[in-house]
Amino acid sequence: MNLLFEQAQPDDIDQIYSFCRELVERYEDPEDVSIPDALAWTRRKITKLIGEYVRVVSDGQTVAYYHFSPEEGKMELDDLYVLPEYRGRGTGTAIVQKCCSETELPVFLYVFTENKTAVSLYEKTGFRMIKPVGKTRCIMQREPE
Repeated sequence: MNLLFEQAQPDDIDQIYSFCRELVERYEDPEDVSIPDALAWTRRKITKLIGEYVRVVSDGQTVAYYHFSPEEGKMELDDLYVLPEYRGRGTGTAIVQKCCSETELPVFLYVFTENKTAVSLYEKTGFRMIKPVGKTRCIMQREPE
C-alpha cells in the first residue's frame, strides 16, 4: 500500500472528531469523566490544531489521520485513527513506524486500555505501558533506537 501524507484541512475536522467521539463513547467511564466535557474539549483541540494534523491517503482515498507533535521533551502521537475498511492492512504500523523514524526523542501516546487492537499495535511497534491514567487509559512510550 502506497501512503501519501498530507496536511489535514478544516473540512477534515468533523471526520477526525467523529472517530474520537466513537472511542470516548465506547471506552471512557462516564462515572469517572464527563463525556460531554471531554467531547467539547476534543472538538476545540482538533479545531485549533487542524493544521498540524496529517491526512493519510492511499489510491486517492483517505485511510487515516494522526497528530504528531513535541510535548515536554518528547514527541506525542495523538489521535491516530485508521478508517475501519483499512484496518488490518499495515496502515497503522506504517504510520507509527514513520513517526518514530522522524525523531530521536521518546514517543508517547495515550490509549484506552480496553482498546485491545490499538494496544496490540503499539506493543508490536515497540511501545510499553509506563503509567495508568485514570480508570480507562494509560500512557505508552517507545524509546528511541
